Amino acid sequence: MINRTMVRTRVIQTLFAYYKDNDKTLHTLHKELRKSFADTYDLYFVLLDFANELTAYAQRQLEEQLSRARATHSDWQPNRRFVNNRLAKQLFENRALRARITEQHLEWDSGMTAIIEIYRQLQESDFFRKYMEAEECTYDDDKRLWRQIYQHLLTGSEALVEALDEMEIVLDKANWTVDADVILSYVIKTVKRFKADSTPETPLLEMFDNNEEEQFALELADKVVEHHEQFESLINSHLKGWEADRIADMDRVLVETALAEILNFEDIPLTISLNEYIELAKTYSGDKSFMFVNGILTEILRDMKSDGNFLKALTLK
Repeated sequence: MINRTMVRTRVIQTLFAYYKDNDKTLHTLHKELRKSFADTYDLYFVLLDFANELTAYAQRQLEEQLSRARATHSDWQPNRRFVNNRLAKQLFENRALRARITEQHLEWDSGMTAIIEIYRQLQESDFFRKYMEAEECTYDDDKRLWRQIYQHLLTGSEALVEALDEMEIVLDKANWTVDADVILSYVIKTVKRFKADSTPETPLLEMFDNNEEEQFALELADKVVEHHEQFESLINSHLKGWEADRIADMDRVLVETALAEILNFEDIPLTISLNEYIELAKTYSGDKSFMFVNGILTEILRDMKSDGNFLKALTLK
């Protein structure tokens, strides 16, 4: 699930915090980097479990309505199609999901505002009305509904972001608000994989796309720290019009991490490394940071190319 782009993001964020605290060690750096990956993975389970939380809330609402109807001797009968949704039931019974939620204490208690608001939005949506009013309801209809909920109601949801902001504090997590939409795409991918005969043992996505990603992250962070002084010197000697004390700390971390990757991981094409860190600068630093990161890296690598010190830089124009 956590791909190479997300790995790079976590590395620069963790290094940024590392350089702000002079007392931190490489052991601490590794520990915090691993925690950042675990936090991201926990968000995946929390968002999957949203199906259970929303269904439970809907069930409570139905029971309250039914209780009021009985008190007034009304013969109103609730439509239980949503609370009996088969995909939601499969997620609730999934053993990997339940185990992670329980072991990591990933309760939605502090995020109930999102549950309430999104349930209101769901009831007002056309796709929910059509789902509830259809003469028949197949398993595919149940699954489609949850794909629509995750895609149309949760993706970009201000209510969800506010709830995750609260949950981050209570549960001691990080990056949930900024990662929400990305992780939701993996949740939708997971929902698509379920079938009518899926069992509680149905596997969910692994933390990493492959076994090499975590090792890449640790090695990349180590190389940045190991060559920090060398990279600082390279950056300062190539500023050309930029004042050293006015360069944003995050920009320096981005350039140093890019250099560490370019110079130490020969299997990664140069253009991929350059493009990745320029894009990260657009997201995690100032408005013009991507121009600085692009410019300074280009100058450094161009000089390396002319000196014959860097084989990969020969592709740089």
